[in-house]
Amino acid sequence: MFRKKSYFKRFVLLLIFLVVFGFVVLAVSYAVINLNSSGYIVDNLDSLPHAQAVMVPGAAILLSGELSPVLRDRVDMAIAIYQKGLVKKILVSGDNGTLTHNEVNPMRIYLLKKGIPDQDIFLDHAGFDTYSSMFRARDIFQVKSMIIVSQAFHLPRAVFIARNLGINTYGMVADRGNYLFYNSFREVFADVKANFNLLFDRQPKYLGQQIPITGDGRENLN
Repeated sequence: MFRKKSYFKRFVLLLIFLVVFGFVVLAVSYAVINLNSSGYIVDNLDSLPHAQAVMVPGAAILLSGELSPVLRDRVDMAIAIYQKGLVKKILVSGDNGTLTHNEVNPMRIYLLKKGIPDQDIFLDHAGFDTYSSMFRARDIFQVKSMIIVSQAFHLPRAVFIARNLGINTYGMVADRGNYLFYNSFREVFADVKANFNLLFDRQPKYLGQQIPITGDGRENLN
């Protein structure tokens, strides 16, 4: 009986340690990312510098093929930045891992309908996560400076990753509505993943031929 109590006590102590350790890891990751990115995130177009391109990270596409509210808000903000003359190119990045899941082409269609010239739209079909999108922006599209448009819950991580990969990056808040609490909750765990990706220099699933952002976006259509 005494031995069983001893084992149970050790188990409880180990469980408490793991919970506390996990909380510390989450808190430190969150603090590192937010403290190092806050100075580069703005919510006013007049506060943005000029850059080579504006990046739109992918998000959900509705069953109808239309952009979800989250993604539409991002794309609309990218259009505003482009029309203000702060950038010359728009890079849309998302998951096109299967024939039935495509976050990129619907954004291109939306941009064309809004009058954005085809040659100024660049498509990254292998932006399977935020880290991959930023890595490929640097290595495939040769981006040196950019503005990321996304929601406030996502921008700190995106800007942090991009700047740590050597891209001169600013973030523009694209919040125009209320978003699910889940989006903010998952960011806490995504922050940990981002730090580990940078620490171990993770390579994206796909790299490939370079497509300089300074060229013609029509050349990388597929």
